Amino acid sequence: MNFKQFWTKKTLVGLGLGQFLSLLITSTGFSSSELAKRGINAPTSQSFLNYVLLTVVYGSVMLYRRQALKAKWYYYVVLGLVDVEANYLVVKAYQYTSITSVMLLDCWSIPSVMLLTYIFLKTKYRFRKVAGVIVCVAGLVLVVFSDVHAGDRSGGSNPRKGDLLVIAGATLYAISNVSEEFLVKNADRVELMSFLGLFGAIISAIQISIVERKELKSIHWTAGAAFPFFGFSLAMFLFYSFVPVLLKMTGATMLNLSLLTSDMWAVVIRIFAYHEKVDWMYFLAFFAVTVGLIIYSGGDKDDDQNQADLADEGAERSKRSDEEAGFNNFNRATMAGSSKTGDSSRHDLTTSFGGREIIENKNVGKDLDGKKS
Repeated sequence: MNFKQFWTKKTLVGLGLGQFLSLLITSTGFSSSELAKRGINAPTSQSFLNYVLLTVVYGSVMLYRRQALKAKWYYYVVLGLVDVEANYLVVKAYQYTSITSVMLLDCWSIPSVMLLTYIFLKTKYRFRKVAGVIVCVAGLVLVVFSDVHAGDRSGGSNPRKGDLLVIAGATLYAISNVSEEFLVKNADRVELMSFLGLFGAIISAIQISIVERKELKSIHWTAGAAFPFFGFSLAMFLFYSFVPVLLKMTGATMLNLSLLTSDMWAVVIRIFAYHEKVDWMYFLAFFAVTVGLIIYSGGDKDDDQNQADLADEGAERSKRSDEEAGFNNFNRATMAGSSKTGDSSRHDLTTSFGGREIIENKNVGKDLDGKKS
């Protein structure tokens, strides 16, 4: 593979959009951190406003179109439930385990997505794709070792419970991403966002009334609390809006690989915004993840060209088969017509000879009668 096949338009757009989504996730992380510093712990309430925005914006577009549903409505109910609980479990895990353990969420979601897409979407991964995933995961492992080396790892109040929440949340994220990839490729993006927002808002409202009602009453709303709260919702709205675009373009695996760099962008913000010192392994990890993304997404034009060539080859074979079948049918029809013509000629010839034989027999009879007389 040459250099030009890597830097296709699809590759560049996919990489750029993936990093934009990664920055959005980074901003939601800092918003949640700021809310936690102020004693606000309401993860479902933070996501609720995002689901409401999705319903209002994309629901209005869907009502304007007045199109029939392309997927069953209960698919969106299940997807909404999975998405809401995935967000809740991951945020909840921070209360019980260390941030380093939560970072492993990214590693767990990637093989989960690849397995689900292979089973249900029949996605086949070439060696180049697998190599890109391995390089990205290796980069994230460097981040983990960096935290251990720097002494930032804290056990948490209940690490086992926190780790189980992380694994459960990662699995639900994988299911959600693969389901969205299937729906965005087989249904409609606006329909997906509308119903995900609608059922996500309904499920979140029910969960808030049960779990976070007391927490919301105890919040003292100020400008410092409202800004990160609404900033989180806006960032999540943009994230949810652009995720289907990347899913349709490159798939769920590329999405999860791109989100690996969110930890790296957080380090950059820590350096320049908060003037904190970080371990040198972070920079090596950032480089490894970037290289892995390029390896995974590179050569899409070559893959598309191969698929197009295979399609053309199949069409050419089908065309040749049709032509051969038509030629054979024509030969059969010609042979059948020749056979009928031959039979008719033989019949006419026999009839002609038979008539001449009868006439000659009659003439011979006449001559015999004349001699007798």
